[in-house]
Amino acid sequence: MLPESTAGERLTAGAPRHDGASTGQAVLRGFLGRCPHCGKGRLFRAFLKVTDRCPACGEEFHHHRADDFPAYLVIFIVGHIVVSLLYSVETQFRPAIWVHLAIWLPLTLVLALAFIQPVKGAVVALQWVFGMHGFETAKEARDSALRDAAPMAIPPNKPANRQSR
Repeated sequence: MLPESTAGERLTAGAPRHDGASTGQAVLRGFLGRCPHCGKGRLFRAFLKVTDRCPACGEEFHHHRADDFPAYLVIFIVGHIVVSLLYSVETQFRPAIWVHLAIWLPLTLVLALAFIQPVKGAVVALQWVFGMHGFETAKEARDSALRDAAPMAIPPNKPANRQSR
């Protein structure tokens, strides 16, 4: 359930946060390895190790719980890419098995390593946006700041008053 402001306004998932970042912007920032809050600080301190807090804005990330979800997403993405290409090559050229192994094993490894960090960054950013797994306090603070900064920025969900004749 989406939170409501004090004036009965409804905050939507795509609504801008108090820093102006929408859900898509925050996820893109995470995908690029940047802080989903400010977009300036680095999200990772090592290849897959998320930093405890953003060096630029101080947003805390130590409580994130991405677990195995990024790996599942990478398997899904890389599997679709590699299987599609493998099928195309097999039906058009019918190479020997050793050629398949020489092409598809390294390609699978390279694609998996290339996608795992950006996908994990996007997952952490999604958790941050929706206030999941320890990000609840930060989300409540963002929503509160959004309501306090511009109470009429999000119109209330009231039906239009139309009279039919």
